[in-house]
Amino acid sequence: MMRRMTCGAAAAALLTLAGCAATPTGQTGADAGHATPAASTRAAAPGPTLADANHATPAGPIRSPAPGSALADAGHARLLTLDTHLDSPVHFGRAGWSFADRHDPATEMAQVDLARMADGNLDGGFFAIFTPQGPLTPEGYAAANTWAQTRSKEIDAMVVRFGDRIGAARSADDALALDAKGKLIAFKSIENSYPLGESVAGLADYQRQGVRLAGIVHTENNQFADSATDKPRWNGLSPLGRAWVSEMNRLGMVIDASHASDASFDQLLAQSTAPILLSHSGSRAMFDHPRNLDDARLRKLAASGGALCFSTIYLGKAEMGEERLALFDQSEHISSLNPASQAELSARWIAMDKTAPIWNATFDQYMTALLHVIAVAGPEHVCFGADFDGGGGIAGLQNVTDLPRITARLKAAGYADADLQKMWSGNVLRILRAAQAQAAAAPR
Repeated sequence: MMRRMTCGAAAAALLTLAGCAATPTGQTGADAGHATPAASTRAAAPGPTLADANHATPAGPIRSPAPGSALADAGHARLLTLDTHLDSPVHFGRAGWSFADRHDPATEMAQVDLARMADGNLDGGFFAIFTPQGPLTPEGYAAANTWAQTRSKEIDAMVVRFGDRIGAARSADDALALDAKGKLIAFKSIENSYPLGESVAGLADYQRQGVRLAGIVHTENNQFADSATDKPRWNGLSPLGRAWVSEMNRLGMVIDASHASDASFDQLLAQSTAPILLSHSGSRAMFDHPRNLDDARLRKLAASGGALCFSTIYLGKAEMGEERLALFDQSEHISSLNPASQAELSARWIAMDKTAPIWNATFDQYMTALLHVIAVAGPEHVCFGADFDGGGGIAGLQNVTDLPRITARLKAAGYADADLQKMWSGNVLRILRAAQAQAAAAPR
């Protein structure tokens, strides 16, 4: 999620995200197994044919296209596809709104739903338990944990309600089993570990609830780490943050370094005994912003076995005015609105997208930056996390139905099906397997 929350107001704090003003906290700017980057399997060698479609490889299955998906070409439909950062749970508690329905982007701000996941052949992903940053006090921690527990339960309720179409996944094998049954895949993740308070013991509770990926920090420093978009407090990880890394490794949960400062990233990478990933980040070489990762760190991430999940945000400057900031604040609380007020909020959001979009980047810019990341890290260390329903989306990649365009362009650039499968899900599942395997093998 690209949003920032300050003093309980989601919108006001986004001024810093957009580079428009300083916040009271003084933040500047807007909002890894062991392998080395390998050369991609380029088009010189033909990829799997439809005759091979049901053959499962360690990177994940490449299967026959599902019928009835007019928007996804055969090449994309054959892949098992996951997005590592879906902020869609913000909508799960809305009155009169259903995640199962196909929502019209002309009238509805949500970018993901079950019907459009089928249209875009997105097979699942990590549904985020996002918590706004608040005060580092007992009261702040308690309120944050209540918020996060509610969001976690809303994800569970969605999976139960639509259990004929989507299932909860706790491991790579679960994901493959759900896919084999024709069901979509729902992993859980945490964005911002602030709700844990002054102890890492709560991680075990979230792990029992199904969380398998967790980000240590969001847009402001917290009790664990420095944020990429705040002034250093800890110069990386705090002592509690180092305990957080050890507990994440012990529990077999994947560490998410998106939103972490450079120093925090360096220390996460150095301390973790399992590969880490960045669930929704970009390339600093393509746009110089602290939320993006520089090439030197990208190479280190790849050398450690980790991956960067490429996002649609921070391909350029965020265009943020007072009206958009107010809409952001309202959207985070959309579940508290009645259906008429929800429709009004969506209409205002969509109208502003037409006249003053948050991101002016084009799909061509997205692909240029993505191809750079792949060239630097190798296809074994790239994945996808668009940040849909959290501020992501650009012209040409506005919602989940547009995802096949990425595959088509990567194929045109010469990447074969084996590489595409790694990037769309194989790398993420490999990293999850590694985290859980090292936890299982650790001495007790």
